[in-house]
Amino acid sequence: MSTASVLHGISAEVAAFLLAASCAGCDEPGQLLCTACRAQLVPRPLRERTPGGLELRAALAYEGVAARCIRRLKGDGETLLARPLGAALSSVLSPVVAPSTWIVPVPTSRGAFRRRGYRVPELLIRRAGECPQRVLSLVRRSADQRGLGARARAQNVHGAMRARAEGDGAEAILVDDVVTTGATLDEAARALHVAGFTVVCAVALAATPKRAVFGEDSSGTHRRHDESHQ
Repeated sequence: MSTASVLHGISAEVAAFLLAASCAGCDEPGQLLCTACRAQLVPRPLRERTPGGLELRAALAYEGVAARCIRRLKGDGETLLARPLGAALSSVLSPVVAPSTWIVPVPTSRGAFRRRGYRVPELLIRRAGECPQRVLSLVRRSADQRGLGARARAQNVHGAMRARAEGDGAEAILVDDVVTTGATLDEAARALHVAGFTVVCAVALAATPKRAVFGEDSSGTHRRHDESHQ
């Protein structure tokens, strides 16, 4: 089969997909992301700190169009959305990356990987134009985080991660898709520190609104968030 035939077949499949698709932000038929919703993914960077004091930079607030697009990426397998979402992540990731920096994604559970077939933080890092380094691994299962307040989340994930490489003082940036209380990022930072890394900051595609809830026991917030480990 010629290259032209292959490309024509791919184009036909993409066109058929788009015709069957609806906008991830507003459900308008015939396109994956309409112009108006794409404009809602223009980064609006947030800078906060986790309960453990780690600096956090997020590109978007986890609400509205951004939240719906992320849920479609994570829950419905619409990986084409990783490109515009990765572009948003790049706005907060690229400025803090140096040539020697390790870009470390928060690990994905085996169950989530089996369901999706891809690791969301790693996919977003690649679409942001950077190279993820899979340093962290989960060494035990945590209970479902939904419904837990900040303190309970921190206790739930403590000791759940381990670094698979020695840092020897190297600088690392942690990356996650969505941050709720920051408990998972603090655990990831702890594991990296134990292994000898210097964690510069954490970066996320989106953070839940009202970041003042960091450190508070607000157990009723954002129960619909589709990942239970944040």
